Amino acid sequence: MIKFFKGFLINCQFFTALPLPFELPMDKEHLRKAVQTFPLLGLFQGAIYAGLLYVVHEFTPFSHLAVAFVLWLATILLTGGIHLDGWMDASDAYFSYQNVEKRLEIMKDPRTGAFGVLSLVVLLSCRFLFIYEATVNVEYITYIFIMGIPFLSKTVMGVLLLTVKSAKNEGLGSLFQSAAKPKVLWIYPLYLVGFLFPVMVMIKDYYSVGLFILAPAGCLFFCRRNALKWFGGITGDVLGATVEGTEFILWMTVWLLHYFVMA
Repeated sequence: MIKFFKGFLINCQFFTALPLPFELPMDKEHLRKAVQTFPLLGLFQGAIYAGLLYVVHEFTPFSHLAVAFVLWLATILLTGGIHLDGWMDASDAYFSYQNVEKRLEIMKDPRTGAFGVLSLVVLLSCRFLFIYEATVNVEYITYIFIMGIPFLSKTVMGVLLLTVKSAKNEGLGSLFQSAAKPKVLWIYPLYLVGFLFPVMVMIKDYYSVGLFILAPAGCLFFCRRNALKWFGGITGDVLGATVEGTEFILWMTVWLLHYFVMA
C-alpha cells in the first residue's frame, strides 16, 4: 500500500504542478505502481476542478463568465502545461506531413512551429467555449462529469502506454513503459466500476453516462489505430496529446449533453 501511494505521488510530481518537496524512488516497482494509479491521479485532478467550480459558483459574486474562466485556467495551471506541450509537439509533427522518422525528429525539437501554436489556440479556445456553455446551468451531474474527464483521459493514457509499442527508447513514455506490462492494467476496470456504480445509483441518467463513457473508448480506439501509423508508436508527446485530445472530446461531449439531453 505504501508503494501504491508513492506511485501516486510520483504521478503528482510528473504530471501536475503541485509542489512536492521530497524525492521519491524511481525503481521499476514504484513506476509500475505509478502506471496503476494514472486513473486515480485523474480523479484527484477532477475532484479539484469540481470542488473549485462549486466554491466559485456558490460562494462568490463572480459572473458566469468569470466562473468559467477560473475553471478553464485551473485546467491549465494544475498540470503545469505538460500535456499541452505534447499536444503542440505532436501537432507540429503530424501537420508536417513527413515520414515517421522526420516526425519523431520534429517532436524532439524544442522549438515550436506555427502548427503547434495554432493547434493550441484552437484547443484552448474550444475548451473555454465548452466549459462556459456546459456550466451555464450547473447541475449535480455536471460536477460528476467534470470529475470524470481527467479520470477517463488518464485511463486512456495508461492503456495506450502499455498496449502500443514505444517509438523510441528514451523519454518519459519509454521510462514508464519499461517498468510495467499490460497485465498491470487489471485494476483499471475496477476503478471504472468504482466510479460508475455510485454515479448510476445516485443520478440514474444512464443515457448521458453511457455516452460519456463511449467518448473516451472511441478516443482510445482512434489513438491506438493511428499512433503506429503516424509516429511509429507512442512517445511522451503522443501520450500528452492523447490526454489533451481525449479531454477535448469529453468536454465537447458534456457541452453537447447539456444542449440535447439534459436541457
